[in-house]
Formats: sequence, structure tokens, C-alpha cells
Amino acid sequence: MQKKNTDGRDGFVPNPCGEEAANEERSDQKQDDINESGSVITCHKDKTIHCLTIIGQIEGHYLLSQQTKTTKYEHIIPLLVSIEEDERIDGLLILLNTVGGDVEAGLAIAEVVSGMKKPSVSIVLGGGHSIGIPLAVSAKKSFIAKSASMTAHPVRTTGLTLGVPQTFEYFKRMQERINNFVAEHSKVSAERYAQMVLNTGELVMDVGTILDGERAVSEGLIDAVGTVSDAIDALYEMIEENSERE
Repeated sequence: MQKKNTDGRDGFVPNPCGEEAANEERSDQKQDDINESGSVITCHKDKTIHCLTIIGQIEGHYLLSQQTKTTKYEHIIPLLVSIEEDERIDGLLILLNTVGGDVEAGLAIAEVVSGMKKPSVSIVLGGGHSIGIPLAVSAKKSFIAKSASMTAHPVRTTGLTLGVPQTFEYFKRMQERINNFVAEHSKVSAERYAQMVLNTGELVMDVGTILDGERAVSEGLIDAVGTVSDAIDALYEMIEENSERE
């Protein structure tokens, strides 16, 4: 649920870093933002960043069970637009710990992030599997924790599937969309990523490839192994560079 700004626009409340905001009000607002959207606005000196978490499964057009932790694309996409348009926010930090989920919803979120002009940094904590890979590489710079992992595997579906050539062609095209997006926003080629997706020699009961933090970097998927502090430092550096260019 979104709150009204003091100027009447939908979105989050004004920058909590302002001098007029009392410490208690800022603390309460941060807790509300965390509870409602898994995000929080924080500041250091005169710079303000929005920290956004993408966790559990990416929920698409169908509701998942109440027992499943989800990230809803209809919440995240408007939030990303508001972050991009809010002059008080200098950068975006994305914390990822997701098993994947709806392909089109995940790609939609990734496209919004990749098209943002503001500095953005992502870090994979725990896992960034399946459609979590495009989400991780969509930021301008990406990190992965040393203990985290990423699983690249083919597109899957649930429910009734018609065993006709058109179905398999649809899956092929959807996989190509993912491969091309990952290649455009990382250092891995579409061909190499397709090889990892279709690898049959690594997973006993599945097709695909599991990459730990260091391997994800060596393959060119992620920019660097690091911690949350490293990601925050990189984001502030990007913000400073962006300010100097302006």
C-alpha cells in the first residue's frame, strides 16, 4: 500500500533525510516501508539511496499461496518508476535472494531497472536463480556474495501443456529473450549463456548450471564478488561520478 506525499502525489513520503523530519518519525516510516514493500530510504551525508529487496518467488499474473514469500511485479514496477522520477533519490540498491518465478514478470522488472538513468547496484545474497539472473545483471553494476549461488536453467511451465511444435517454438523464443537480455547487460555471450542453460552434465535431476559467487564472476555474469558494504560503496561512487558529470 502506497502513502500520499505531502504534495498529493502517490508514492513514498518525502525524503526522511531532511532536517524537518524528527528521528522518531523517520524510524517509524522506515519500519512501515520495510513491512509494506521490503524497501527503505537511507542517506549518508547529502546523498540518498533507495534500498529495494527482491525475495522469494517473482509473482506474475497468478497469485501464489499464502505460504510462499513473493515479490509482486505490480508493486515493484510502479515503485521503480517513482524512484527514477524522484529528484530526492540519488541511487538504487537492489538486494536479491530469489528462487526465480514468473518469466515475463521478472523480465518486465529487469527491463525497468536496466532503463533507469539513476545509478543502480545489485547484490545477490543467498541465491539469484532462474529469472533472478536477468534481475541481477539489470543494474549498472552487480555484486554477488561469496557464499551465494545462481542457477541457469531452461524456461519451464506448469499446468496443461500442448505437445505441439508451436509450444516448443514458444519456449525457444522465450529462452532466447532471456539469453539476449543477460548477454546485453553482462560480459557473458548469449551463446555461452545458452550452453550453461542447456548443460546436462552438472545437475542430476535437471538441465542447467549452478554457479557460486566466484564462478559467476569468472563467467562474466556478475561484475564482482563482494559484500553489502562493497555494493553500497560502489553505489556512492557512481552517484558522485554522476553528480560531477552534471
